[in-house]
Amino acid sequence: MRAFSSLILALAAVVLPAAVVYCGFPVPLLSLQRAFPSSRPVQLETLRARDRLRHARMLQGVVDFSVEGSSDPLLIGLYFTKVKLGTPPREFSVQIDTGSDILWVNCNSCNGCPTSSGLGIQLNFFDASISSSSSLISCSDPICNSAFQTTATQCLSQSKQCSYTFQYGDGSGTSGYYVSESMYFDMVMGPSMIVNSSATVVFGCSTYQSGDLTKSDHAIDGIFGFGPGDLSVISQLSARGVTPKVFSHCLKGEGNGGGILVLGEVLEPGIVYSPLVPSQPHYNLYLQSIAVNGQTLSIDPSVFATSNNRGTIVDSGTTLAYLVEEAYTPFVNAITAAVSQSVTPTISKGNQCYLVSTSVGEIFPLVSLNFAGSASMVLKPEQYLMHLGFYDGAALWCIGFQKVQEGVTILGGVNSSLPHCITRLHESMCTCTLC
Repeated sequence: MRAFSSLILALAAVVLPAAVVYCGFPVPLLSLQRAFPSSRPVQLETLRARDRLRHARMLQGVVDFSVEGSSDPLLIGLYFTKVKLGTPPREFSVQIDTGSDILWVNCNSCNGCPTSSGLGIQLNFFDASISSSSSLISCSDPICNSAFQTTATQCLSQSKQCSYTFQYGDGSGTSGYYVSESMYFDMVMGPSMIVNSSATVVFGCSTYQSGDLTKSDHAIDGIFGFGPGDLSVISQLSARGVTPKVFSHCLKGEGNGGGILVLGEVLEPGIVYSPLVPSQPHYNLYLQSIAVNGQTLSIDPSVFATSNNRGTIVDSGTTLAYLVEEAYTPFVNAITAAVSQSVTPTISKGNQCYLVSTSVGEIFPLVSLNFAGSASMVLKPEQYLMHLGFYDGAALWCIGFQKVQEGVTILGGVNSSLPHCITRLHESMCTCTLC
């Protein structure tokens, strides 16, 4: 589950809504940034192309990331934050990715790592030799020998260091070794009270990159995995008693984007949780039905069920949303039937679109995604449609959900406005609303 101008980056203000309640535990807080605003014109086919690259990696069960450049509209919907590592601390810009587990950054000894970035950020390289709190993970360390390690974990025979190698379907790859180090963050202790804090975490220090990862136009310092695995930072902080195994993220799609990511317990009044499918490498949900204008569509629920080649996942790195064909066709037909008297349906480059002369909010129906546990995510028209320009004086709006012939239903951008998701890993529960 890369990302995120006179710098091209626009820092989003961290605003905590008054309704948010922090329960007992203090919570680490991270602000999020996006490479450039979603108001920039973008074509659906370019977003689909970006997602195809990502899904080819993600569904193979390996650590994944996107590698598109900053001048390319494929970067829309990609988010990153800044983390501080080492003593003295050094800042690194890392992509937020719920589709992978490991936090990794580039090492100072990296071969093939870019030294400049077209994203307008200053690239930094981690140097364990100048940090007083750094220690290497040896092959004999329980972390390296843990059953939770991926098959990509190796042991360097000469140095006896615990190492990794990740290869991707597009020919890119990265390798390096694991380091134990201090990580610094802002901790929310209560209303209007934020203090500096730190904890020891294990992360990857990449010494080699290949393929698209070597390109400077889209370079970033690393990836911040928020997957459910035991080596993800959220799992490590929970194991150390720093914060519960819960995180919440809200990624804004409009304007300059940005958002907020909170590690730890966050409660909102009246919130309803839905269970996560257990023992999965990604965040799989039990999607049960889809309703348009209050009417449940005739879709076999089994097309959403988790199996070897099916399921429903939430992924922060996927730009669009994807429905399997058995759900996509009745979904599009229901929307078209609801608005056919008020708009002109049209097909634009294979996408179901509509020529609209008035506000879409006045004529298009609400869409509800209904999950187990009586949890529903209601989408307004602006949240499942994408405005792609004008034609003959009318606005061209296209459905942001895309069709996949078979496989996984992915709740990604939804018009580049990802849900506000609270994930309780220790209880295998998740809730998603719209930012």
